[in-house]
Amino acid sequence: MPKLYSSKWIVTVLERHGFILSGQRGSHKKFRKDDKTVIVPDPRREIPMGTFHSILRQTGLQKSDFEK
Repeated sequence: MPKLYSSKWIVTVLERHGFILSGQRGSHKKFRKDDKTVIVPDPRREIPMGTFHSILRQTGLQKSDFEK
């Protein structure tokens, strides 16, 4: 089974890579950096793998950037 990341960890990594919280609506936070926008469901103990891959695609980051 693949490792699932928490929304708290995903937000931490995004902030380390220069993404800034630009808004929140309900349980979804919106982060921006340059022309890239990503929405992260927060708080979640585990983000589903499909949602995580979507976050990777939107940010341009690699899976290795999220490994501790």
